[in-house]
Amino acid sequence: MTTATGGPASRRGWSIAVVLTGVFVSSLDLFIVNIAFPDLAESFPSADLSGLSWVLSAYAITFAAFLAPAGRWADQSGRKRAFLAGLVLFTVASAACAAAPSLGALVAARTLQAVGGGLMLPSSLGLLLPMFPPERRGAAVGLWSAMGGAAAALGPPIGGLLVQAGWEWVFLVNLPIGAAAVLVGGWALREIREESGTAPDVLGALALGVTVGALVLGIVQGESWGWTSGRILGMFALGALGTAFSVVRALRHPAPVIEPAIVRIRAVSLANLATFLFFAGFGAMILGSVLFLTGVWHHSVLRAGLEIAPGPLMAAVCAVPGGLLATKYGNWVVGFAGSVLFAVGGVMWATATAADAAYASTFLPAGIIAGIGSGLALPSLSGAATLPLPPERFATGTAMVSMCRQIGLALGAAVVAAVLGARPDLDAFHTTWFFMAGCGLTGGLALLAIRDGAARRAVTPVGAR
Repeated sequence: MTTATGGPASRRGWSIAVVLTGVFVSSLDLFIVNIAFPDLAESFPSADLSGLSWVLSAYAITFAAFLAPAGRWADQSGRKRAFLAGLVLFTVASAACAAAPSLGALVAARTLQAVGGGLMLPSSLGLLLPMFPPERRGAAVGLWSAMGGAAAALGPPIGGLLVQAGWEWVFLVNLPIGAAAVLVGGWALREIREESGTAPDVLGALALGVTVGALVLGIVQGESWGWTSGRILGMFALGALGTAFSVVRALRHPAPVIEPAIVRIRAVSLANLATFLFFAGFGAMILGSVLFLTGVWHHSVLRAGLEIAPGPLMAAVCAVPGGLLATKYGNWVVGFAGSVLFAVGGVMWATATAADAAYASTFLPAGIIAGIGSGLALPSLSGAATLPLPPERFATGTAMVSMCRQIGLALGAAVVAAVLGARPDLDAFHTTWFFMAGCGLTGGLALLAIRDGAARRAVTPVGAR
């Protein structure tokens, strides 16, 4: 296995900057697209909330399905190669999103964008961790998570500003950043690869995408099609069959999407479950907040973006200290505390917000508390899911936790679309935020179950487990 260490310190610094830039732009896109939702609705007036939700869900589902094969391919063929290829594809697809003439074309371009993100994200942490000594990798995970928090903080206000010139600009902003990162990354990054291995399971990835897509479609369309209709029951049946197929495929394929040897590590398995649950609540929080501020309080998109920003800003500020605390006290301790705070923020929104409530006394404090909780939880989730793994499995482990994250986000957006699509009133928003709180709390309980300290043990080969 080649290494990423060595060379002048300046080159290492540029390498870290490029990797973090890739994480930033892929995360920024998620938050900018959410804030552009009202403008997308105006541009595509024939589409309802269920249809528009696929701008988010198509990205999340494709991203989730592609992450694990991409992570394995990155480990074997080269993480630098995978990262730069993903960054190029993500940038080109962003231009296609901006030029989309219809909602269907936009969803298709978002799917292509997700493939680029799926190549880039598992490679990013796989490139970053070897740049740090083992005792500082908790801080590296915190730094990696902080980029997502920074994107979450900057996304709403930047998105609010960009949509003043048109929703297309939320995608065009990726072009100069992506082009510069590709040029610098080609020079600064060093290649890391595992010299042997088998081809990733493409069929398993497609099956996972169909499975999650069927379940999300069933949730999104349940109210309009009828929960007991043949189409909805068929979607859930397809999801169940796809789940069974994915399990069998994982047990039989030499390089499955979900690697049983990794899942059998108790801390990793629980961390991935916690990530799925937490991000289902996170997805509901993102979309629900935008729709509440613009739909119930009738604030402009720019104002809503500025009002959402303090919570994600606190997440960015707390992410690196959260990673350091997790290294000292354990991912399960810090992650559980963060998840509880995140849930408290959701309960506060659900019980305090009203049509005539004041932003400063209701929405703002709950958002800050949820943001602090997110900043503590995010590095703990990533660390618990990756640090118990040997270095040659960093990209694969990152892919798995990121896959759980994206499936959770898709589920959260689907629940919001289903609840608000049925009756977009204040009670529906309160239901959305109770769902957010429930997901955050159950995710924290899953992390709490790691309490044997497995996430902080020295790494051992997966095969030895």
